Amino acid sequence: MKKTPLIVIMSALAIVALIGFRLASNKKKIDEQKAPVVATNVAIPVTVASVEEGTVSQQLIKTGNLIPFREANITATTAGKVEAVNFNLGSQIRQGQMLVQLDNKLKELSLQSTQLTIDKLKKDVDRYNTLLAGNATTEIQVNETRYNYQNALNQAEQIRKQIQDANVKAPISGQVVKKDIEPGEYISPGTVLGTVLDVSRLKVNVLVNESDVYGLRKGQSVRISADVFPGRTFSGQISYIAPQGTEEHNYPVEITLSSAGGLKAGTFVNVDFSQQSNQKALQIPRIALVESIKNPYVYVIEGGVARQRKIKVGREFGDAIEVIGGLSVGDQVVTTGQLNLSDGKTVQITK
Repeated sequence: MKKTPLIVIMSALAIVALIGFRLASNKKKIDEQKAPVVATNVAIPVTVASVEEGTVSQQLIKTGNLIPFREANITATTAGKVEAVNFNLGSQIRQGQMLVQLDNKLKELSLQSTQLTIDKLKKDVDRYNTLLAGNATTEIQVNETRYNYQNALNQAEQIRKQIQDANVKAPISGQVVKKDIEPGEYISPGTVLGTVLDVSRLKVNVLVNESDVYGLRKGQSVRISADVFPGRTFSGQISYIAPQGTEEHNYPVEITLSSAGGLKAGTFVNVDFSQQSNQKALQIPRIALVESIKNPYVYVIEGGVARQRKIKVGREFGDAIEVIGGLSVGDQVVTTGQLNLSDGKTVQITK
């Protein structure tokens, strides 16, 4: 039997392997052509708006709490035992009225003793002057007597001042709203015995922005309203404008009411300056907000990519909203298409 050469068998096997490889390669290409095309980074169409600084045109109204026109503590300036208290909680008092009297017996006795010394020294001064005129004494003796006499006069004046200070007087006119003293107590200098409020007039302090304060002037009339008296307005005048603002560029302004009109200190009021506010503020369309005002953020376009940005919002002006943190003038915020976005998504800006 004739044998098949080895070279023929190997050639046949190589041809079969080549045909199998080509068939497998062609099947892979066909499968790839049939597979659906999956987009890996399709640009999301969005519309944008630029962050702008605009003028907030609205009525200049500020809020604050009413405070007394004046407030002062009844304070002791000397030590002693309280002998009499001439006021009660709620008493109406006038400035200079004697409110608390301390025991002055020892000081009065000391004054009497000092006065006797003064009388004696006065006679000594006259006598030594007469002797000096007749060369019967020295000038040194005369000067020493005069010094002792003057020193006694000073001591008497100091004791009179202590007796006067022992009668504690009202620092201002008003109503006593705090009483911290009773007869028989011993007090020291600086002890607060009570508090007096002058509520015949009231004041309110508010902060006004730098762009608005230059339109105000001292003596300018303002209107004041309070929720406790709906429909009523009270008149007041600007009594003080601070010459220097705070770090936030707000200026303290004080308004004095012409008459309390039934209002009480501590009441919440609105101050209407009767002029338009020209305050500047960063603003964006309200529709740019992705979540509510309580947790606001927006998408900002940076190099064709959407970036999520937390922001702080302020007042609402119709379809616009004030931004007080997180954005700068010129930033582009997405106004439509946010639902399809996430941080880092490629976007295409449409008109």
